[in-house]
Amino acid sequence: MSKIDQARAFIAANERKDWQALRAAMADGIVYHNIPMPRITGADEAVAMLKQFMGAAEKIEWEIIAIAEDAEGRVLNERIDRFFLPGGKVIALPVCGVFEFAHDKVTAWRDYFDLADFQRQMAG
Repeated sequence: MSKIDQARAFIAANERKDWQALRAAMADGIVYHNIPMPRITGADEAVAMLKQFMGAAEKIEWEIIAIAEDAEGRVLNERIDRFFLPGGKVIALPVCGVFEFAHDKVTAWRDYFDLADFQRQMAG
């Protein structure tokens, strides 16, 4: 399986909120960083953060706009992350993400997004 295929499978597990599959895909010492928020270290800690961040969503769709792998095996992806919340509210957040792998596990995951945009959409 290519690194791009692994990244797509990881994204699909996020969309399903499949916490077990996400945990299994992460290295124990993963560094997960939703920039500009604080960095999280550790797979259990990353899954706990994902549950907190995405748990209330009734449905999640991450539309991949572009995806590429570099010579070191990092997968870069441009996405629109959509979170369908109770009451019909939809958050659509442009994201640029980076996944790093070792031994078929995600060792680092960075997502770059506009926190003010997310906060505006949540409040609106």
